Amino acid sequence: MKFLILVFLTFYFFCSFSQTPQKEKGTFENYTNGFYENEILRDVEHFDEPEVKENKKYFKVDFSGHNYPNDKKLYKEIWHQQPVCQGNSGTCWCYATTSFMESESKRISNVEVKLSEMFTVYWEYIERAKDFFKTRGNTSFSEGSEAAAIPRIWGKYGIVPYESYEGKPTVRKFNSHRIMVAEMTEFLNNVKTTNHWNEDYVVKEITSILNSEMGTPPKKIKYNNVEYTPQTFLSNFLKLKMSDYFNFMSTNENKFYEKHELVEADNWWHYSNYYNIPVEDFIKTIKLSLQNGYTVCICGDISEPGYDNETQVAIVPSFDIPTSEIDDNSRQLRLKNGSTTDDHCIHIVGFYEKDGEDWYLIKDSNGGAYDGDYKGYRFFREDFVKLKMMNIMIYKEAGKLVLDKIIK
Repeated sequence: MKFLILVFLTFYFFCSFSQTPQKEKGTFENYTNGFYENEILRDVEHFDEPEVKENKKYFKVDFSGHNYPNDKKLYKEIWHQQPVCQGNSGTCWCYATTSFMESESKRISNVEVKLSEMFTVYWEYIERAKDFFKTRGNTSFSEGSEAAAIPRIWGKYGIVPYESYEGKPTVRKFNSHRIMVAEMTEFLNNVKTTNHWNEDYVVKEITSILNSEMGTPPKKIKYNNVEYTPQTFLSNFLKLKMSDYFNFMSTNENKFYEKHELVEADNWWHYSNYYNIPVEDFIKTIKLSLQNGYTVCICGDISEPGYDNETQVAIVPSFDIPTSEIDDNSRQLRLKNGSTTDDHCIHIVGFYEKDGEDWYLIKDSNGGAYDGDYKGYRFFREDFVKLKMMNIMIYKEAGKLVLDKIIK
């Protein structure tokens, strides 16, 4: 009997130990050049050998010895266009949301069309310059923006296919807006310094700079032998209604189940129609959206040790915070101390469950997403989304769970 008890206890402790998740460890690694330096910068700057960042080390998770589901074939995918790299431009917000709208066009109208990101970006710069004039220079002028900009810009200017407006010099493979934005910023700062507050003058000069670098966007296009304006292409061909899309955030700083402003520089027009919801509803809304065939545009923080280009995996490591402890308060701590910021927008296009954990297939336009085996994709564990993602855009029916609590 004692022998049997001993065998049972040995088996029990062995099984318990073998089922305990392996804790992640941190490590310092030297920075090595990847797709961004070897492809994007080489294309933009036309140099032979990209600069190596000597002795630059960063702290990250040691992913060796771990088995994460970073195989795209495991995931249940929702239709989306193939990944496109944003190049050397801070326009992830437009790439992610345009991809989201492409999936919506397929779902609603059964049309598969690659849309122009730069058409939106062009008019976003124009609108930002106008606001710079209206606020007498108190508008942040940069490349960043929000997913919420798409309904605003498309509602006013419409949208066109990529083939109708690439928005970059033909000699380059990738976009690069650094020099162009620096030129526009210098001009606007000079307007502010000299008090030359003439809106027509401001818009004319900004338009000239944009046209020189990006080209003039079309007022009419022909697609499938039918002539459209950008506005009628949106309404008659894509059949998308911009009022059908809602934005959500999750922060303790505002009351839940109310609309508030997402306060950050990229929300330069102070859009205040973000529905603020608890993190559990935030996650549940994402899950239900994907399970019901709706993709999700999502924005948040990617400057984390658990965010890896080689494995393409994003997790919250055990040495940061246990998954079970992630809640509204742990999110808020990181929002207030600045360790969570809105760095990047991406597109969730699939999901997978492994050992009781939910994983999300991410379509990503950032150059770092092209360092792994699946170019332009990443694999986010749910804890990373729960702790580090700040806001989402979804179709109205996908948000019904939350919207029914708010809109009476």
